Amino acid sequence: MNANAIKVAVVTGGGHGIGRALCRRLAADGVSVVVADIEGDAAKTVATEIGGVAKQLDVSDEKAIIELVKTIEADVGPIDLFISNAGVGFGDGESGAISTEGGMNPIDERWTVSWNVNVMAQVYAARAVVPRMLERGRGYIINVASAAGLLSQIGDSAYSATKHASVGFTEALAIDYGDAGIKVSVVCPQAVATRLIGMEDDSGATEGGFNGNEIDGIMQAEDVANIIIDQALEGRFMILTHPQVTTYMQRKTGNYDRWVGGMRKLRRSLAGKD
Repeated sequence: MNANAIKVAVVTGGGHGIGRALCRRLAADGVSVVVADIEGDAAKTVATEIGGVAKQLDVSDEKAIIELVKTIEADVGPIDLFISNAGVGFGDGESGAISTEGGMNPIDERWTVSWNVNVMAQVYAARAVVPRMLERGRGYIINVASAAGLLSQIGDSAYSATKHASVGFTEALAIDYGDAGIKVSVVCPQAVATRLIGMEDDSGATEGGFNGNEIDGIMQAEDVANIIIDQALEGRFMILTHPQVTTYMQRKTGNYDRWVGGMRKLRRSLAGKD
């Protein structure tokens, strides 16, 4: 990815966490940043700080994404980089993987919400920007998934399944459009100090996420954002902010049955049953 080619970028979920850190990094690099977030006030706060443009956006609404892209390209300029960062996770209910209700944040039809935000929002964004990028012969797409999309998130089956789907969809984008000048990256981080794991913005904490059950420690959003942009600029498809994920993937694919057994043991340990 050529940094000089990025003039305008859109970041969804840009009002908090990794999204906010990505907005700050891109603005520091001289990029005109559109901060899109379902929380309009949070988007305005970040946009004001970095001199960007704020847009309230529900990423699960395809019409809203189409309108956002049209408006930005007309008022700000061609979108060179679209980062689909918005995501949700609710945790399993009492019945585990088959639960309708959520765990950490109870909500009806958590599977539907997780699918719409974690997967379809990325599909909608690609539908809106890819044809425009193809006409220009260039463009950049970064989809933020999770290490759960390569491994699994114990206690949140909807999150794990939809993040796997996010990785698969992003692979398809890279395969289908890479020869046409569109660069694609998928990001698969482990624990980052954000609201998604139960931590508030700017807490500075390095432990305490997932109710104290984080694995391998917690990274700060700013550090993660720098890795994402730096590795995307290097042209990497798979961006792993936590290097140990590579080892875990190798163990999983090397002996799937043993890996599943190990995850069961970890689940028992987290539940205090082992």
